[in-house]
Amino acid sequence: MPVTELNHVTVRCKDMDETRDFYIKVLGFYAGPRPPLSFPGYWLYCGPQPVVHLVPDSGAIGAGPDGEDTGNFDHVAFLAGDYDGMSRHFDECGIKYTARDVPGAMVRQIFFTDPNKVMIEINFPRTA
Repeated sequence: MPVTELNHVTVRCKDMDETRDFYIKVLGFYAGPRPPLSFPGYWLYCGPQPVVHLVPDSGAIGAGPDGEDTGNFDHVAFLAGDYDGMSRHFDECGIKYTARDVPGAMVRQIFFTDPNKVMIEINFPRTA
């Protein structure tokens, strides 16, 4: 029974509105429908899928109120097209990023952090 896809990542935020605005402006996500849960938050969509969930920094929602069962992860990665256009967009937004060409692979990458120091990787597959 293999895993078939990444469903979403949840980011604990010091400022959920700032983080929401960051993902909307920088990555083009949009805040969409969210169930009436017992805690505040946002679901940010990439197309029809809510891929980033934002919750308050004060609670590890998936692990319960003490948060001892969760920790840090290194980064989350997304696929995109138009490397040059995205690079220009990041420059216009004042986003500091690192660009890389993966040796031996047909992919270019951009790495940057969100307002909560979550590392984001954008992969741009190249054609032969």
